[in-house]
Amino acid sequence: MIIHFLGVISLKTIKDTIHQLTLPTPYAVGDVHCYLLEGEQLTLIDAGVKTEEAWEAMKLQLDQINITPDQIEQVALTHHHPDHMGLVQHFPNIKKVAGHPFLKPWYEQNEQFFIEYENFFRQMYIESGVPEDFFYILKTLKKPLKWTSSGELHEELTEGSFLSGHEEWKVIETPGHAQSHISFFRECDGALIGGDHLLAHISSNPLLEPPQTVHTTRPRPLLQYRDSMKKLLNYNIKKVYPGHGEVFNDIDSLITQRLKHQELRAAKVLKLLEEGEKSAFQVCERLFPKHIHSQFGLTMSETIGQLDYLEEKGHISNNFLGERKYYYVNR
Repeated sequence: MIIHFLGVISLKTIKDTIHQLTLPTPYAVGDVHCYLLEGEQLTLIDAGVKTEEAWEAMKLQLDQINITPDQIEQVALTHHHPDHMGLVQHFPNIKKVAGHPFLKPWYEQNEQFFIEYENFFRQMYIESGVPEDFFYILKTLKKPLKWTSSGELHEELTEGSFLSGHEEWKVIETPGHAQSHISFFRECDGALIGGDHLLAHISSNPLLEPPQTVHTTRPRPLLQYRDSMKKLLNYNIKKVYPGHGEVFNDIDSLITQRLKHQELRAAKVLKLLEEGEKSAFQVCERLFPKHIHSQFGLTMSETIGQLDYLEEKGHISNNFLGERKYYYVNR
């Protein structure tokens, strides 16, 4: 396993050295990157997935930069997905685990939250016209927890916060891919540690999640994701250190490309609805005929995201027939 040294150090302006650690995952996305900040203290940004292979890769790469797991004092998490917080409990001397407040029920594994989580998706399946033979997926929603750590979230990081022990790194809230998603920006050199918010080789999936409290409006992740991407255009970002794939720059053109791709897919959805009103599931079947069974969660998130976008733009509306929601084109 090769360790990539990515930090550029200037004693006048930059205090932290960035080390990229690349770990295997059992997921189709492939390897995941974690970033060790070496400065006044040692802080790990994200922590891979909880497998023996990932832990062995972590120890090997730390050893290559003469650091042992017991020296790491803090872990900061970009978001709650298992491939980003799986190994936290493997570090024996962690004094602080930090992340967005919305990460808390995932990391602390609040059982009531998971009950509400399943109830949310059950109701959404009914509303979206999902056939009964897909409902078995509800029983697998907690399955990814086997790949993750659990414990106490010691510090909540929100918009404008600074990372403890690393005052150069400012928190930017970047929801969309996950409600808990944050990125870390260093103004002096334009570095962004961006988790899964922006990836060079693929577009991150804006994923459906329940609201943080029951009886409130659900998040609309595609709209959030678009806003989060546009938000980054206000920062002088020169280099992105992502959760997957290569380090890259020139985010302006990438963001423009991603926004345009989403708009083209929305146009396709609008054309489908011009044939007649449809449920979200019926739209999903037409959009993703080859993947709806193997990647049901991803395809439904994408479909509902596009419907949210078209509603926001005033192109479509919806009505209910019984418990089922149907979308139609505004004339």
